[in-house]
Amino acid sequence: MDTTTHVFQVGGMHCGSCAMLIDDALEDLPGVRNTQTTMKHQRSTVELDRTLTSTQDVIAAIEGLGYQVVEL
Repeated sequence: MDTTTHVFQVGGMHCGSCAMLIDDALEDLPGVRNTQTTMKHQRSTVELDRTLTSTQDVIAAIEGLGYQVVEL
């Protein structure tokens, strides 16, 4: 298992429900071990198994919800 932690800057969140929506979508990706998104900091911290999911998959999932995202 190749587990790494990545931090993403997420733009466009307006409330705590936005953060929960992102976490729910990321938890559905194979290989995501843990995710914590905060509206206050506009960030999502994701622990993932890179043999199952790439950071591009994470970015695509967040962008698919309508948010802007860049890896920090």
